[in-house]
Amino acid sequence: MLPAALRCGRLGSALISFLAFSLSRAWRSFWRNAAMSLAATATMTLMLLLLSGFWIVQAGMLAGLQFVEQKVQVVADLKDGTPESAVSTLQSKIAAMPEVIDVAYVSKDEALRRYQENRQARGEEDQTSFLGVNPLPASLEVRLRKADDFDIVTTALRADPNVQRVTNIAKLADQVATISQVLRTVGVALLAVIGAIVLFIVINTIRLAVVGRAEEIEIMRLVGASDAFIRWPFVFEGAFVGLIGAGVTLAILAGAADPLSRFMFDFFRILPLSLGSIARDVSLLVLGAGTGLGILGAWISVRTYLIR
Repeated sequence: MLPAALRCGRLGSALISFLAFSLSRAWRSFWRNAAMSLAATATMTLMLLLLSGFWIVQAGMLAGLQFVEQKVQVVADLKDGTPESAVSTLQSKIAAMPEVIDVAYVSKDEALRRYQENRQARGEEDQTSFLGVNPLPASLEVRLRKADDFDIVTTALRADPNVQRVTNIAKLADQVATISQVLRTVGVALLAVIGAIVLFIVINTIRLAVVGRAEEIEIMRLVGASDAFIRWPFVFEGAFVGLIGAGVTLAILAGAADPLSRFMFDFFRILPLSLGSIARDVSLLVLGAGTGLGILGAWISVRTYLIR
């Protein structure tokens, strides 16, 4: 009996030879049916570009939604000249409510400073320097435990005579959530349709290659070749379709990276987005989806032929 190390070495050598054979046959078959292979690759690229675009826009929308949800609060503008004692009393009263996390007092000077910093961050001119007085009111910013508690806290604030106006962004949060949900639903439906088209084209591309080599496959079966030995070159061919499509997609995205980044920051400039991980996520998504669809299409096509 052969030693275990020798058996493992021979097994590894046979596996490498099998992989080299399968990859070589897959590459030759890819170019033997160049028209269909390139059509499948082009369709794959289109699908991956749409998937990437949807992912990027969705990431921006979700970041915006998270930002809005974090800022869900009630803001009570105070009347000018409200005594500090009255402000302190109201602040303590609201902070004691079980629906409230905390209450922050924003003075007129602080409100003006925030406004000026916001205008500067957006690259807009500050017009307040031309005013002789500070037009912004002092306010109380109330953070809530749940968005459903808006009405209770708003009612309590409006009942105080020192409160000039009460505002909240509940409607904005609902609108962003609705838009995000619609975008997700439409995007997933669109990608499902395109993914099915890509899968159909890959299946037919590999099926043409299988039919073209039907005689060779029958001979391989007669000499004892297993289904796995016959199947894997075609599976690798499907993987080539996915990988080449993913490579083309990533090259296009790399070329469009700068204008795309500027668009994202301009479109969502009011939101403090962190886009550092999007490039990594999109790359993994494109490679995974492209390779997965290619392999799945090839596997279905060959399996359908071999079980006849």
